[in-house]
Amino acid sequence: MEPSGRSVPPAPSAGRVRAFLRLVVIEHSVFALPFAYVAALAAGYDLSRSVHWLDLVLITIAMVAARTFAMAANRVIDRELDAHNPRTAGRELVTGTVAVRTAVVGALVALGVFFVTAASLSWLCLALAPVAALPLVIYPYAKRFTDFPHAVLAFAQAVAPVGAWVAVTGHWSWAAVVLGLAVGLWIGGFDMIYACQDAEVDRAIGVRSVPARFGIRAALAASTVTHVVTFGLFVLFGLLENFGVWWWTGLALTAAAFCYEHAIVKTDDLSRVNRAFLTANGFVGIALFLFALVDLINRGLVA
Repeated sequence: MEPSGRSVPPAPSAGRVRAFLRLVVIEHSVFALPFAYVAALAAGYDLSRSVHWLDLVLITIAMVAARTFAMAANRVIDRELDAHNPRTAGRELVTGTVAVRTAVVGALVALGVFFVTAASLSWLCLALAPVAALPLVIYPYAKRFTDFPHAVLAFAQAVAPVGAWVAVTGHWSWAAVVLGLAVGLWIGGFDMIYACQDAEVDRAIGVRSVPARFGIRAALAASTVTHVVTFGLFVLFGLLENFGVWWWTGLALTAAAFCYEHAIVKTDDLSRVNRAFLTANGFVGIALFLFALVDLINRGLVA
């Protein structure tokens, strides 16, 4: 504050940074990041019964960087489509709050950080980094050539737990693959719910999705089936990793969150899609991570 009590306007650079963070919706990292932590902690437990803190820090940086790259690239690629959708017409690249050049530079910087961090973890992580990055760019284009872009998103998100496991142990794990598939289907399933609110506009502007092609009722039914399979994979992961009562308690709460999410979104009432998207799904990620952590500590995980 100035002595007179008036607020000092933020520096232009600070304003641009905040606008870029709004562009990439940085707070939504909460969805996939907890499951990368679950994989990393479970891998550390299997390997040495301890938390691998440096790996955990690097995994966090890599995850946030990859997601930032994905969101910035998505916004750049989709900016013309966003301009024709009333729900997205206020996004930063459409209104000019963030310049396209800024978004491109931000995306490239984030991608660079992702690759450098992968190299810091291991040569195998660096070799696999392009496999993780490529679907992140394909996803925004997928809605232009397939009715199932949600499957591309699911694959992109499934990579995170597998990558976290490889980062800690240096080798492949079927348990990590099961967790990755669960996370991918979970996110792909609620992406179908989220896309329902744009079904009519998407048909008009040529964007493809399950709701746009098959209708909202079919999309909600497909999402329900997808999340049933997701839950089954979470159960299988718990069995493969010999989790105890805390994990199963977390899964019971997850089942309740899934039921709540699907109960509040109806074919003729999509007004609570954001509540399902943000509240229910944010709860699932954080709750399962916390219960997995307590379970691992209870079984002997040490810092």
